Amino acid sequence: QVQLVESGGGLVQAGGSLRLSCAASGRAFSSYAMGWFRQAPGKEREFVAAISWSGGTTSYADSVKGRFTISRDNAMNTVYLQMNSLKPEDTAVYYCNAAFSIALIATTKLYSWGQGTQVTVSS
Repeated sequence: QVQLVESGGGLVQAGGSLRLSCAASGRAFSSYAMGWFRQAPGKEREFVAAISWSGGTTSYADSVKGRFTISRDNAMNTVYLQMNSLKPEDTAVYYCNAAFSIALIATTKLYSWGQGTQVTVSS
């Protein structure tokens, strides 16, 4: 059973930065696309960013383009989300998950959700 462990969240002022990490157990990590998602209070979980298995292709939600960068280290079984120029509307619990391809990341998830990591941006 693959486990996903997110970390790196915290409280930051608007305009600040955070770097989230998602560590995955299991040798198949490098075979799958990985994605970040977030859920704000009272809202549905939404797609944030995704990266192909090789790291060569990335995709972002319009709301974070130009501010967030997704990357991965397959040797470390870890995917990262660098978040810059944070806004109060970025406040949410952030989760990661996997899919067979970057095209499927928004609609299909391979693993159970982890506990997520809380990001709070103050104005």
